[in-house]
Amino acid sequence: MASPKSRISRARRGMRRAHHAIKKQSLSRCSNCGALTRPHCLCLSCGWYKGRQVVLSQD
Repeated sequence: MASPKSRISRARRGMRRAHHAIKKQSLSRCSNCGALTRPHCLCLSCGWYKGRQVVLSQD
């Protein structure tokens, strides 16, 4: 089994994990109702996706 030859410093460990940070979620506007939605996902308020109604609303 492999074992480390020397201790990894906090700085080197942090450099290795630099891309592990949680990124801010991007949002886009719904073309039908204007609500904020995640890109490439249907609108949760009106049920539209790519210019057509996918889910019927419960209103």
